[in-house]
Amino acid sequence: MRVVWQMVSLLAIFFAVPAWGSGTERVVPILLYHRFGPVVRDAMTVRTMVFAAQIEYLRSHGYRIVPLKEVVAYIRGVGPPPPPHSVVITADDGHQSVYTDMFPLVQRYHIPVTLFIYPSAISRASYALTWDELRIMHDSGLVNIQSHTYWHPNFKIEKKRLSPQAYEKFVAMQLEKSRAKLDQELGIKVDMLAWPFGIYNEELIKSAVAAGYIAACTMVRAPAGPSDNVMALPRYLVTDQDTGKTLGRLLTTDSR
Repeated sequence: MRVVWQMVSLLAIFFAVPAWGSGTERVVPILLYHRFGPVVRDAMTVRTMVFAAQIEYLRSHGYRIVPLKEVVAYIRGVGPPPPPHSVVITADDGHQSVYTDMFPLVQRYHIPVTLFIYPSAISRASYALTWDELRIMHDSGLVNIQSHTYWHPNFKIEKKRLSPQAYEKFVAMQLEKSRAKLDQELGIKVDMLAWPFGIYNEELIKSAVAAGYIAACTMVRAPAGPSDNVMALPRYLVTDQDTGKTLGRLLTTDSR
């Protein structure tokens, strides 16, 4: 009888421990940046001083900046929930200012960020990062580098322009060549993607999964959580106006 009660007690303890992803769903805002600089040159530019102020706001209001890969693991059901009041920082494209303006602040505050890069521009376009700069950031241990396809195409335009067979090959090339080039130059594992222009559909998602991606990000304005399709995670595009209470409202609003 004692053995039976011991087994019952053990089972009760086992089933009382919540599994990852069970219970209340935790959602995390994923912030999206593009360019930085001393002045606002376009809608995608955030002044460097404003970015610093945004980080200070997060720190002073109890937010914890966590790696995107940890949130993805939680959403996929293979990792624990991120801490309460978590937030993720990402930057798309690979603009030079990511190295000259963003990275020094990443180092100063010791925060993790994820960069989504389209390799065709690296060390080639005047506005873009170089491979050496990407290596330095990667080697810091704070910067995770992922794919933004090979040259940032507009898949809607390409689908109209190409035959179905040619389009299928084009999509595969954009997804596979980006991973291969980043791996070749940086020796990294690339398994996450940011959809160019936020464009995606079920067909593109299937192609991305076939190409080896386990997660992908969009530009839908909402926090990300387990109820989301991991291949279409929402992100908030951050602008130069998102400071103080405006940033606070962005972080606490679920627009879905």
